[in-house]
Amino acid sequence: MTTLQRTVGADVTRVEGRQKVTGTALYAYEYPVPDALYAWAVQSTVPRGRVRAVHAGAALALPGVVAVLDSRNVFRLRPADDPELAVLQSADIAYRGQIVAAVVANTYETAGQAAAAVRVEYDVDDHDAELTDGDPRIFVPDTVNGGYPGQTETGDVEAALAAAPVVLDATYTTPPEHTSAMEPHATIAVWDEDSLTLYNGDQGPWMTAATLAELFGLPEGAVRVVADHTGGGFGSKAVPRPPTVLAALAARAVGRPVKVAATRQQMFTMVTYRTPTLQRVRLGAERDGRLTAVWHDALQQSSTLAPYCEQTATPTRVMYAARHRRTTHRLAQLDVPTPSWMRAPGEAPGMFALESAMDELAVALGMDPIELRVVNEPPVDPESGHPFSSRNLVACLREGAARFGWAGRDPAPGRRREGRWLVGTGVAASVFPAITWPATATARAEPDGTFTVRIAAADIGTGARTALTQVAADELGVEIGRVTLDIGRSAYGQAPFAGGSMGTSSWGWAVAKACRALAKRLGESAGAVPPGGLEELADTAEDVAARRDFSRHAYGAQFARVRVDAVTGQVRVDRLLGMFAAGRIINPRTAGSQLRGGMCMGLSMALHEGLEVDPRFGDFANHDLATYHIAANADVRDVQAYWLEEDDDELNPMGSKGVGELGIVGTAAAIANAVYHATGVRVRDLPITVERVRAGLPGH
Repeated sequence: MTTLQRTVGADVTRVEGRQKVTGTALYAYEYPVPDALYAWAVQSTVPRGRVRAVHAGAALALPGVVAVLDSRNVFRLRPADDPELAVLQSADIAYRGQIVAAVVANTYETAGQAAAAVRVEYDVDDHDAELTDGDPRIFVPDTVNGGYPGQTETGDVEAALAAAPVVLDATYTTPPEHTSAMEPHATIAVWDEDSLTLYNGDQGPWMTAATLAELFGLPEGAVRVVADHTGGGFGSKAVPRPPTVLAALAARAVGRPVKVAATRQQMFTMVTYRTPTLQRVRLGAERDGRLTAVWHDALQQSSTLAPYCEQTATPTRVMYAARHRRTTHRLAQLDVPTPSWMRAPGEAPGMFALESAMDELAVALGMDPIELRVVNEPPVDPESGHPFSSRNLVACLREGAARFGWAGRDPAPGRRREGRWLVGTGVAASVFPAITWPATATARAEPDGTFTVRIAAADIGTGARTALTQVAADELGVEIGRVTLDIGRSAYGQAPFAGGSMGTSSWGWAVAKACRALAKRLGESAGAVPPGGLEELADTAEDVAARRDFSRHAYGAQFARVRVDAVTGQVRVDRLLGMFAAGRIINPRTAGSQLRGGMCMGLSMALHEGLEVDPRFGDFANHDLATYHIAANADVRDVQAYWLEEDDDELNPMGSKGVGELGIVGTAAAIANAVYHATGVRVRDLPITVERVRAGLPGH
């Protein structure tokens, strides 16, 4: 084969772009499955208790209604690691919005009408849905999301804080937030005797298939998941959620294919949210800014069903050098839906607190916030002691500052005006772990000179399909147009979900290995391909396990310029600039899109997003996109993402780190720090609303 110019690192347009813009790309709900029925969930209207009776007569009397399902007449599932998946398996109610029944009908509209006609009687128990510190039921879990320890401690933090010349002690809060993916959760379930096909909006087809097989007591391979295209997920589609299980249960009950599409309102309780946090950060420092003590405590909530605890304080464990350190996660299990993953779980809220605290410490020291971070740069991972595979945070801060125009910044707050607007700038650091999981991939050469690569990856809008095609083409030494990347099918073998910013790193390793093996075979046969084709299967389990002990993370520096109305307190973000170090960038076009998108989501987190808990019921009062505000075009004015050339051979064959979540991590803190610089008002509670800013302005 002819050696060609490498495409990894090239600005390649999306290989599925034409399908997307012409509408021929099929999403879960659009597959042409004949004879399909429609299911609609009936959700609990009480926060805690038990279903006494389900009155289905009025619903069943409607023309086109096929069945009404509840805990008395559905298939009995096997026990699941995630109790949220035990759909209709019990009459017990753990939160308002839990599925207590479902209607199956011949049209979507009829199913919705019939669901409204189902009458449910309840035995109602007392409930507690408010997260408050001091609750005697709060506990420290042994581990948190990602398998990290719930608490770590080195040295004597309390003594170090007592002895420190300068101490910062502040509490920060973040509200519950919702993922709000463009494509609602949707599934078509089709049974063929004891095998199940799911057309599913999915971030991890292979993992979903394995989970559903276990739930239904089926052998490996009996569940097939198809997810060619997925319209966003932000973590909510990384594992199966109740709507997917409901579709499978309903299809089994009626003996026909069943479609389930969650409404936007239903998604606010049925498919997870980001936990609220109450974080106390204590920093002790010498007069020159060197940290002597770091103490980060994070309180959050979960349901009574499952003790999900986000890794909120874990980024503090790797960010800055300090001899005395303590990080603690505390959890309250309440009568609320179970929270789960939302883009950069742990890092996004945790770094808002830490990076806001670092800015406050810089103000107390009279020190430039960039220089404060630089003097606390650790030589090795502060807690594990492992060397960094690469760490270019300081370079991101320096280069980002130069591009942003940070030099000469007057640190005094509230001094710059443009008419009625107060102007300020802020900075914060970003971090996200560089994770790689094992995967399998198959590379196949056809007699006509084309190649097909199959892997159970998922492209949720990130451009993964394109990046993997680039990796495959380079390893095979052929033009990109000769390679077809076939993804989104659980049948293609073990592969992790698109989450944790590990998708391309994990899948790309398997694709590279399979293509290298195929290229070697072709080289041995002088490029000859037999009529039946040539195929190579690769598994990276041993490769991933053999990696040396390094602290692997991607880093960034976020800069923000804001204007604040001196009378109303309205905040406008005029400019966001991010400088990142994320290994080798496989595709600048898609990586830049991901980084800018993450920064926009961080802006939304900073200024808009927040679910309002109704303590009377334990669910969210603003459960639609009319009242749950997210950033719109008018909010996003100038967002720039740049990256350093970073070589890191301790990652994977591509030398890549994930970028999907890195962009969101530091953005909210950078904006909050800029608001302080503009006004002198320190807002420690997200979102940064007009009321919170105005309350600190002169005359209010």
